[in-house]
Parts: sequence; structure tokens; C-alpha cells
Amino acid sequence: MSSAPNLSAAVRGVLRRAVETFRDEPETEQWLRTHLERLDEPLRVAIAGKVKAGKSTLLNALVGEQIAPTDAGECTRVVTWYRDGYSPKITLYSRDGVPTTVPVKRADGALEIDLQGNRAPDLERLVIDWPSQHLRVTTLIDTPGIASTSAETSQRTVSFLTPEDDAPAEADAVIYLMRHLHAADAQFLESFRDQGVARAASVNTIAVLSRADEVGAGRLDALISARFIARRYQAHPTLRGLCQNVVAVAGLLGQTGRTLRRSEFLALVELARAPRDELDALLLSADRLCNAETAMAPTIVDAVPAEARRSLLARFGLFGIRLSTTLIRQGIDTPGALAEELVRRSGLAELREVLETQFTERRDLLKARSGLLALERVLRRDTEVDTRALEAEVERILASAHEFVELRTLTALRSGSVPIRADDGVELERLLGGTGDSAAVRLGLDGDADADKLRQATLETLVRWQRRAESPLAGRAETEVYRIAVRSCEGLLDALGQ
Repeated sequence: MSSAPNLSAAVRGVLRRAVETFRDEPETEQWLRTHLERLDEPLRVAIAGKVKAGKSTLLNALVGEQIAPTDAGECTRVVTWYRDGYSPKITLYSRDGVPTTVPVKRADGALEIDLQGNRAPDLERLVIDWPSQHLRVTTLIDTPGIASTSAETSQRTVSFLTPEDDAPAEADAVIYLMRHLHAADAQFLESFRDQGVARAASVNTIAVLSRADEVGAGRLDALISARFIARRYQAHPTLRGLCQNVVAVAGLLGQTGRTLRRSEFLALVELARAPRDELDALLLSADRLCNAETAMAPTIVDAVPAEARRSLLARFGLFGIRLSTTLIRQGIDTPGALAEELVRRSGLAELREVLETQFTERRDLLKARSGLLALERVLRRDTEVDTRALEAEVERILASAHEFVELRTLTALRSGSVPIRADDGVELERLLGGTGDSAAVRLGLDGDADADKLRQATLETLVRWQRRAESPLAGRAETEVYRIAVRSCEGLLDALGQ
């Protein structure tokens, strides 16, 4: 429903005028030109979180290939960009911006990155080009873990996502991983809370309850428990104003499901065939599984060598092995069927849906937002160039773009700064695009609702909020929110052709 394409055109126009205005200042001109070109790039989504939160594993699951290193090597301490390319390519960028291309190597199905003797502090970023359908619409950026034992490593992520010079972040949106709601997580998310009129803390951030399979000591119902916790976190007053959604995901399960090998499936079949008490005894701990002797589990030790068991543990984890063998016992008999079920249960599909409705559908809006933030930074500094016309144009865009009004209102609703009844707040958040940008989502209808049904629902919603806005019992702040809801309904009607 959004008129973001019109907003994008307006931002593109003002950036072009700014490039021309600053043609005698090469550095500023190049800065603005870079942000103008950024409007046509895929959406940039950074993946952040504390050390060992599962960032690289989740990235691999989203892409469907093991291209992000998951060990604690030197390359995991560097901000690494993953973008779509015609062929695989790895480029190192040093602090002075000089690029170096390094060989592409894979070992045991995983990508190996050779830093050519460079240390992480010497590198500004790694850029990995990889042919991927997912990366065609979204560039993923893997960041070093925060709250690391190395303050320097943590600072790289903080500096990347919240630049100190008031420049816009290079990422348009953020997926933040946490294993539970810790004070450090809330503090880091709070640092995203922008102050500018075009900025909104929660609209470009999604929280992920990661490693969800480890909830409840890895029981088979762990993922159900994790989803319950995620829903509870989503309603938590601290998180509501800091992120759009909270999704529970077992990243390792999703990654392995999307990259399952036939040899692994056959090994799991052998484990599933073993006597149940024998397998249950081994799956009590990683040490038991890897170092079992014949006396403890004769059937398994003979059928699945220790090396294969170690490999399964690394790829599936104890929970993944428990779940896979249970599914095989229940009748799953092909690698494809097992892979599909693992991905489904991992929560990856739900995360993809959230990314689609809350990031991809808002691509033009998030890109326009980043472009305006870049231009605002230029206009705030001292210069001999006459920028009054540009300032007026930016002010006009910010004042007239209803999309930004919706963003600010969403943030106010989620932070509790507007006295709205709880049931009204839920509907208002949805109507203002808090759970997705399509007309059906905003109106709370099924995705297959036809145009007539959408128009009828929009008219009914419009009348209801007009009455609320005209009520003498509503306070000033409430009335303003209701009027914004009316304007959103009018926008829906325009988009529907009436």
C-alpha cells in the first residue's frame, strides 16, 4: 500500500541535486554519490549479537550454504559482507581501502577464508560475492560479537552499526541475536534508538532468540518452549520499543537442514535402527556420543564409526541428532523429507516470513531513510556552499512523507509514550504497518482477499478511526494518532484505486 516508491523518487531527486550542489567539494560529492547509488542496491541487513550467539550459523541457514565461518578464527573478528555475484569471489579491504582478492577454497563443503597473514585490526572489511538467490534481494553483513573479551573486537560492531560521527549506519536494517534477554542486549539495542526525525529505532530491527534448540536442556519440545519465550519477549516493555518482532530460531538445525548430505542421512538411519536405550544413553552428552566404547553401545559403535559421530555432532548438535533419529523412526525415509522437516521445525521459515514482510516489503522506505540520513549529515556541517534550497527540500520531504509519520508513531506506540488502550494499540500498530506493509496485513485480512473486500474493510476502518478522532473524550495525543490512522486508511484507498 505504501507510497514508498514516490518517497524514493523524491529522495533520489534531492540527492542528485545535492551531488550537483557539492560538485566543487570532491569528498562530499563522492559521499553523496555513494548514497545515491545505494538506493538501487539490495537491502543491507546486518546480523549482530554477543559472542557465540550463532550469527554465522544463522547466515549460512538463510543463504543455504556454508559460506560464513563458524569457528572462532581471525576472520570472524572482521565485519564481513555477503552479496550476490556471478561467481564466488573473496576480497579483503585494508584500513586504507586497498582491495586484495584471495583464492576461494572449500573444505568439507564449507568455505575457507585465508586472510593472507593479515590480522583483523588491519582490515576494514571482507566482501564475499556468492551466487545466491537470497542474496539478490538482501546483502547480509556478519558482524563480530559484542561483549567480547576483546574490547577492540566488540568496538568494530558498535562503530559499524552506530557510527560516532553521526553518519548513517551502512546497514539499512539489523537482525539482533540473543540467547535470552540480558541487560547487555537491551543496552546495545538502545544504542540504535535514533534521535532524528527520519529515524525510528524499532522499525529496522528484528530480535532473534537464537540457539532455540538449547532451551530446556535440549528436550524434543525445546523449540515449542522457545517460541513461547519469544512471544513473551515480544510483549516485554523493554523490547517493544527497540525491535519489531522476536522470532525463535534454531540456526544450526536450519543450516544443517538446508545443506544435508546423503552420507549424514545414512548415518542417522543407522543410529535410528539401534536399540533405543543404547542410543538414548549415548545422547546424554557429547562426550558419550563421540567416545563410546563397544561395551556401552555395541550396535552403534559397529555401525557408525567415531569419526562419523563427531561429524554428526558438529553438524546437528545433540538436539538435532535426537530429533532426526526420532523423525526417521516415525517414518521419514528420504534425505529430502528429513531436510524439509528440520528446516520447518528450526523456525527459519518464520524468520524468512518476518524478513519479507518487515524488511523486504519496506525496502524503498528503509533505503530512502538511509539516503536522507546521509544528506542530513552533510547539511549539518559548516560549509561555504549555499544549502538553503536543499534544507528546505529535505524538510518538505520529512514533513509530507506519511511513511515517516507512521514510523515515528509506531515507535511512540511501542514505547508507551501515547496513552492508547491496549486493544486499540494492537490494531493501530498493524494498520500503521508494524507487522507488514501490504493492505491485507494492515487490515488484518487473509493474503488472498480480493480488491473489493480490501476496499470495504478499508472504508469501515476509515470511518471507525474518523469517529475516534472526532470524539470530544479523546486527548490531544490520542486524537493525533487517530488522525494518522485515518491518513493511512486514505493511503490504502488511493493504492486500491478508489
